[in-house]
Amino acid sequence: MSQALIATEKQIEDLDPREYIIIKRARVNNLKNLSVAIPRNKLVVITGLSGSGKSSLAFDTLFAEGQRMYVESLSSYARQFLGRMEKPEVDYIKGVSPAIAIEQKVNTRNPRSTVGTTTEIYDYLKLLFARIGKTYSPVSGKEVKRDTVSTVVDYINGLPQGTRVMIACPLLIKKGRKLHDELNLLLSKGFARILVDGEMKFIEEILTPPVPEGKKKAPAKAARITGEIEVLIDRASVQPDDEDTTFRLSDSVQTAFFEGEGDCIVYAEGSKKTHFSDRFELDGMTFTEPSINFFSFNNPYGACQTCEGFGKVLGIDEDLVVPDKSLSVYEGAIAPWRSETMGEWQKPLVKNGIKFDFPIHRPYNELTKAQQELLWNGNSYFEGINEFFRYLESKTHKIQYRVLLSRYRGRTNCPDCKGTRLRKDAQYVKIADTSITDIVLLPIEEALVFFNSLKLPVHDQKVSERILTEIKSRLEYLAKVGLGYLTLNRITSTLSGGEYQRIKLATSLGSALVGSMYILDEPSIGLHPKDTDRMIQVLKTLRDLGNTVIVVEHEEEIMRAADQIIDIGPDAGSHGGELVFQGTLKEINGKVRSHTTDYLTGREEIVTPKVRRKWKDAVTVFGARENNLKNLTVKFPLSALTVVTGVSGSGKSTLIKKILYPVLGRLNGSVSEVPGKYDKIEGEFGKITQVEFVDQNPIGKSSRSNPISYVKAYDAIRNLYAEQPLSKQRGYKPAHFSFNVEGGRCDTCEGEGEIRVEMQFMADIFLKCESCHGKRFKQEILEVEYNGKNIADILDMTVEDALTFFQDKKAIYDKIFPLFDVGLGYVKLGQSSNSLSGGEAQRVKLASFLGRNSTEGHILFIFDEPTTGLHFHDIAKLLKAINALADIGHSVIVIEHNLEVIKCADWIIDLGPEGGEKKGGNLMFEGTPEDMVKKGKGFTAEFLREKFK
Repeated sequence: MSQALIATEKQIEDLDPREYIIIKRARVNNLKNLSVAIPRNKLVVITGLSGSGKSSLAFDTLFAEGQRMYVESLSSYARQFLGRMEKPEVDYIKGVSPAIAIEQKVNTRNPRSTVGTTTEIYDYLKLLFARIGKTYSPVSGKEVKRDTVSTVVDYINGLPQGTRVMIACPLLIKKGRKLHDELNLLLSKGFARILVDGEMKFIEEILTPPVPEGKKKAPAKAARITGEIEVLIDRASVQPDDEDTTFRLSDSVQTAFFEGEGDCIVYAEGSKKTHFSDRFELDGMTFTEPSINFFSFNNPYGACQTCEGFGKVLGIDEDLVVPDKSLSVYEGAIAPWRSETMGEWQKPLVKNGIKFDFPIHRPYNELTKAQQELLWNGNSYFEGINEFFRYLESKTHKIQYRVLLSRYRGRTNCPDCKGTRLRKDAQYVKIADTSITDIVLLPIEEALVFFNSLKLPVHDQKVSERILTEIKSRLEYLAKVGLGYLTLNRITSTLSGGEYQRIKLATSLGSALVGSMYILDEPSIGLHPKDTDRMIQVLKTLRDLGNTVIVVEHEEEIMRAADQIIDIGPDAGSHGGELVFQGTLKEINGKVRSHTTDYLTGREEIVTPKVRRKWKDAVTVFGARENNLKNLTVKFPLSALTVVTGVSGSGKSTLIKKILYPVLGRLNGSVSEVPGKYDKIEGEFGKITQVEFVDQNPIGKSSRSNPISYVKAYDAIRNLYAEQPLSKQRGYKPAHFSFNVEGGRCDTCEGEGEIRVEMQFMADIFLKCESCHGKRFKQEILEVEYNGKNIADILDMTVEDALTFFQDKKAIYDKIFPLFDVGLGYVKLGQSSNSLSGGEAQRVKLASFLGRNSTEGHILFIFDEPTTGLHFHDIAKLLKAINALADIGHSVIVIEHNLEVIKCADWIIDLGPEGGEKKGGNLMFEGTPEDMVKKGKGFTAEFLREKFK
């Protein structure tokens, strides 16, 4: 046995837990008494075939123990569940650090979730703008300030020493009172003087004026006063060094603000009077002072009132009003004005366009922004499109107008907040002349440049130092994992699976913990080879901080960069669960044979097809310009394998998921989604009878959904068990063997096999049902057996074992075999859809199509990164299954980064050159892999050349 191979159990026991994480005899899932010592503070890759036991070791053993130890440190409320929380099935684990797991999860569909909120950067931005943001008036552009007692006293003390000053406030006469009533009240409060147009007068003299000569009695009413009246609060001379004077001034200013209801006036000898206000206002406008909720679109206080913080409203959709933007106004670009009746709205524009120099013969997409706005808003010569729809809305009591209006309604950007989700006055608050909405609309790499070059006053710098550190750290990690092209305002549900994985990774990395154990589940998902090196640097940075980084991974470059490789195998399912190899890349030699080591040493490889499929028909999309696509014209061959590739953010998902799929799906009535922006589609799309989008979403919404029911094999199995003698004797029907309906299933867990315990402070805990012990069915149902196995035993079988068990039952065998064909031989038939990874769910869907064995019609299959979670050996199986679809005449389009798949394509569409709004969205190449190697430009062509050497 090689030194690089596994140490003996005795050697493992002698290791120091401060230097190694020691696992002895792990038996979780398919692990076969596996003992391993993982070095601490190293980058360790756990690899092996899909289903070999990698996740069982990393997550179900290591992370589960880390989580259990964490819960032990919590309150008694948490610990009451500990007796029921199952420990990993292992003799012992030593040296476990606090564990952080970043698993594969399907991204959220919450319309309020953005990149900024998911990464917590937006929370820090809200705090930053609430602390040091300055409010500027949109009228004058001047800063809005609230004067305080301190600012007024500082102003007075800044005057030359000995200067005489008077502190006053406006006299406010309350409704229903007269001047002499107010003066009497002031007198009772202890004020003696007022100022009339700046001239001092005694209140008593005004209330009781002196008796004129020759008169015995004073007038009954106070003297009549005209002019601006102010209450004199105090008089003093400027003495900055005298503490008593400063205290006295502070008290007087405080009184002035109170009596003047926010206004204070200071008269200084030799200068004009100066007004101060403690109200937050300027230019006749009252502003709201910044607070954290003021910048929150998930809070009613900060959200835009029109769209309620969603950024979109149901309004008139420009793409429905002007569906073909290559047409001019004269040619009928404006769809609702094409009819004879409604065409009357267009006649004034056509007739008078020359008078205001409007080009009625120019295509809509060539009009300037100002000309397009003129078309919508109108002028004195014609009423615009907006006025036309206002007219329709005024006639909605008639059904024909309601129907017409409904044709052009869609989700559009909110007219008030322009899609930014925040209340309008939040944009008045700025830091370095930049508002929070400006920042969230910047690409992350540009936002990082902004914060790195930000210069702040000393006070603001001290206040915001910690906040800025957190913001910059998180932005840097997002840029490092290849997401610099995204904006913080981007809705999470519009991200690809790979982008979402890396956002979760960057969020965890941004916290920069030390002495922890990070367990990552394939961080390379969705990464172009160009970005893999940056990902490796991020993982190494995490390791160098003093963390143990354990990565479950198939990516060759990450394996080569690891400090140590742990290979689990030799095969999947019941044939896996053993430690095949542990050591460095250099220690792999001819004596260590496994699928992983064979591929890493070049002994095994995925063979490039010698002959590409010849295709005649194609579908061509013209003018694709949704998101960052730059008016592309792209050809998609039929009856061939097409791979759409490009760096992350180049526009692959937009082109396929937002344009091609909805366009073709709407033509045959299977998709209701509105396509993105494009001009037209041409070609033999009439031949396509069905469009199937095979993504990585779960195979069912219910946790009861599983592979065997998805491929329609469970019906035949239930029928088989209902035909058994004991079933007939007891009157059991096929429904008794279903866990979806009442009858035979366990009543306690309702066929789930487990009970969910809701935990308020952490993720919910799932515990095995105590009634059926995870079997899902009642005991009497489990008494029915076929060849010594009950229905629960069948659900617990792997696909591979089931094929052997049902080899003489063709109806069942034929339905299950496609699961084995796509590399899922290790998956259990009854495994809950919740526990399947995105890649596994996608391959179950592929198996269901293969199981139909349909040669009728022409189906277009679209796969979104199907190699997710696949080992080299399994990719070969997957390619065989996908090619089987193309071989019987169907069309296959694959969105993929994996070079093994790219080199096997009949046709490549490469977008780029990079990602994002500015650098992505261009068509770099379309053609065969051989042509790409010869004359292709861009990163994909560069990496593909290496594969053809």
